[in-house]
Amino acid sequence: MKQPIIEIEHLKKYFPVKEGKLHALDDISLSIFEGQTLGVVGESGCGKSTLGRTLLRLVEPTDGIIRYDGRDITKLNRKELADVRRDMQIIFQDPYASLNPRMTVKELIAEPLIVNKIISNKKELMKEVDRLMALVGLSQRLSMAYPHELDGGRRQRIGIARAIAMKPRFIVCDEPVSALDVSIQAQILNLLMDLQAELSLTYLFITHDLSVVRHISTNIAVMYLGQCVEMAPSKVLFKNPVHPYTKALLSAIPIPSSSMRHKAIETVKGEVVSPINPLPGCRFAQRCPGCGEQCAHYESELIEVEPKHFVACPSAVKAYMAQK
Repeated sequence: MKQPIIEIEHLKKYFPVKEGKLHALDDISLSIFEGQTLGVVGESGCGKSTLGRTLLRLVEPTDGIIRYDGRDITKLNRKELADVRRDMQIIFQDPYASLNPRMTVKELIAEPLIVNKIISNKKELMKEVDRLMALVGLSQRLSMAYPHELDGGRRQRIGIARAIAMKPRFIVCDEPVSALDVSIQAQILNLLMDLQAELSLTYLFITHDLSVVRHISTNIAVMYLGQCVEMAPSKVLFKNPVHPYTKALLSAIPIPSSSMRHKAIETVKGEVVSPINPLPGCRFAQRCPGCGEQCAHYESELIEVEPKHFVACPSAVKAYMAQK
């Protein structure tokens, strides 16, 4: 049986704050298989970016296990982790803030190769930089340009080139198209998919845009206040959402059709509970139309309703199974 390249078991990340502990991630378990894309969606503040950064140990986990290729990386020292990080890279959300404004395009792309001592010969280094620029669709005439001279799409192509320079196997894409125009978003998404096919890459793709995640993802995990509430293959999730929060998210996707103008939208009402010292029970309960007494005691445990389709809501699961 094929083994996952990334395995996360009971991952937790708590940030100490004045009032107590902010539960950014609470008992997350998931797997990503090689060559696939796991899309992570949810509203702002649900812990998506923290998940990606904790997975790479840019943020240290509070508890849990992170396995890369079967190896627990939470126990690695600094030197061992540096070797693993060549295989695990990240593309940041803001393509301007993540680049040094005093470096040219060539210098920015060459930097990871120099820092990691991959290529020492200057001629070979420039040849590799030229190859990477061509791979991500950057014209050679831009090699001496600075980030402020480029648009958002070209800046993000630099970020992608920097990420693939180390020839990684796994990349965290932290909302890489959210700061771009719609037309440019499509170009970057298609570039990421082409690179995935050409270089056999595996992605964790973080976004709040469900239309984007549907286009690129193999599987999708829906997060709410630091917990995973539903996880399924992309087509299955869009066809048969089970959790009430997932249904509300999908209902909000605009459909460009005049015949759907009277379509009812399942709005999520109520206030988001505080992630600081949260009470036991379902964190979506105060906003859930189907909330019952059992929800005050239920912890976010994923239940398999169909093969590879998991839901963290016993009431929704019961109703779904009754309809089958």
